[in-house]
Amino acid sequence: MRYSPAALAVCLAVAVSSSMLHSQVSTPLDPRAVTLLGEGKASLAAGRPSEALDAFEAALAVAPGSTEVLVALADAERDKGLQGKAIHYYRVALKDDPRNLSALAGEGVALAQKGATEKAGLNLSRLKTLCGADCAQARQVAAAIAKGPEMPQMVAADTVKTKPAVSEN
Repeated sequence: MRYSPAALAVCLAVAVSSSMLHSQVSTPLDPRAVTLLGEGKASLAAGRPSEALDAFEAALAVAPGSTEVLVALADAERDKGLQGKAIHYYRVALKDDPRNLSALAGEGVALAQKGATEKAGLNLSRLKTLCGADCAQARQVAAAIAKGPEMPQMVAADTVKTKPAVSEN
């Protein structure tokens, strides 16, 4: 009974220090990475995803583990149609910053495009918890879920004509 106030104080100190550890201040990006990030975003906006990927990968080499660069790289991979790679980069970014709205939204959209609407719905509910139902990221994921998966173009086996190759032994 007489130890209760001390135990309460210790629990409170642990809870406050634990929450402070999760809210780390992000370090500013290297100026070279900022330049490369800008070049990549310009290339992506101009419809040149390969050039954008090169710039983002160079920025990642300059600033390894930067959440901002990882999200931009994942966005470029998603725009290129490589949702699996995009999801990987989003998850790496979310490991360092679990409350990053852009990474959560991007992963949700990529999951919806792949057809994993249940997992995308989990991202949507998390976004609604973090920023509300009316934030841009939540609306983006909700629209991707409503749109449904992007089906890849399939080619029928009858349309492909192969020529038999004969070789001598």
